[in-house]
Amino acid sequence: MSLKKLRKKIDGIDKKILSLINQRVKVVSDISRLKEKNKLGVFFPDREADILRKIKKLNKGPVENRDIEIIFGDVLSICRAVQTTLDIAYLGPEGTFTHLAAIKRFGKRSNFISCGNISDVFDAVSKKRADYGVVPIENSIEGAVSYTLDVFIESNLKICSEVALNISHSLLRASVKSDLKRIYSNPQVFSQCRQWLLREYPKVQLIPAATTAQAAIMAKKDELSACIGNSMLAVLYGIKEVRSHIEDSLSNVTRFLVVSYKDSSPTKKDKTSILFSVKDKVGALYEAIYSFKKYGINLTKIESRPSKKKPWEYYFFVDFEGHRKQERAEKALKALEKKCVFLKVLGSYPKEV
Repeated sequence: MSLKKLRKKIDGIDKKILSLINQRVKVVSDISRLKEKNKLGVFFPDREADILRKIKKLNKGPVENRDIEIIFGDVLSICRAVQTTLDIAYLGPEGTFTHLAAIKRFGKRSNFISCGNISDVFDAVSKKRADYGVVPIENSIEGAVSYTLDVFIESNLKICSEVALNISHSLLRASVKSDLKRIYSNPQVFSQCRQWLLREYPKVQLIPAATTAQAAIMAKKDELSACIGNSMLAVLYGIKEVRSHIEDSLSNVTRFLVVSYKDSSPTKKDKTSILFSVKDKVGALYEAIYSFKKYGINLTKIESRPSKKKPWEYYFFVDFEGHRKQERAEKALKALEKKCVFLKVLGSYPKEV
């Protein structure tokens, strides 16, 4: 078949795709009216997770599932925007990895609100200046983001969704003509590029910044410096990407949580997050987590944080497989409560697809 005929064939396929997208948007508009009538929200993480899982299962290739997720993620975002524009608070400024995670979950059609720190993200949602908030919770190399855990202790917000983001770092500069004396970035980012920095710039001063975006702002003002962050910073802040993929590990993933006033409805693949404290006695923690073994529930994460109220008193943060409304989860949580001084369910939500 000639090039001309193949291109004509593609034009015909594109026409069908366009027609189907518009059909979907019209149905979504009908659903939107029903939701408004019944005072329902717009963002349903459980429903969107089910859609993506079904689509991936139907996919026969050659398009990879990760690309299918991008395509249909954008379709879901556009359809959501037809109903309303969501306000999303995130740890800013613009260009941070949390910003990228927020875009991944909600799409570019949302209104993004940059916050100066993690506490401000929770505050924006609590005071209804934002519909949802996105915060980092853990990195596969550096571990938990302790400040996020601390804020959950006092907050009444729930976790309704999670986002996993593959992390890749670049070295960026305002000027490549001058000598490099300083590098700005977040301390966790320095840790994730430790070996590369020791090999390439062992004598350069490393200056910590609250976020990678703030590091980019400082690097733009300082010609003798550079910053480390994602490549998007080059476009946002008018600096140049000098080196890419400088992270020490290729399997570098950061997990983010979406917080709101309520969690998600059950799906077939859920996760639940809780926090609790136990009495300071021998075997107290073992007795508490034995509740999960008793009912056959798998724990995927456990972290401890000092209570900051009494020396050597701790809160434990636990993730487990399943939804809090499932029968065995309800039994496990009731058994756990009897062994705890304090128990708080932070929310149930779909596992990252």
